[in-house]
Amino acid sequence: MNICPLCNGLCKVTVYCNHCQQPMQDQGKITDYFDDYSPYMDINMMKLVDGYPHTLANHECVHLFYCPYCKQEEVRFIKE
Repeated sequence: MNICPLCNGLCKVTVYCNHCQQPMQDQGKITDYFDDYSPYMDINMMKLVDGYPHTLANHECVHLFYCPYCKQEEVRFIKE
């Protein structure tokens, strides 16, 4: 079983905004924003509908990063 190091607090990743070069904030998995119950659904099942066809096979967790300075959002693939 693979686990996401960010979701499980095993490490921190600093992502810098491509627009203003300031550090971005990790907002968690993008699938958590689908509806009220999606954060409680099976992670591997949610990867089948996350909009990225290879996240389950590649063992990747798709995280949303947000820049509080210029309000940009960016998606990053985190290796599990």
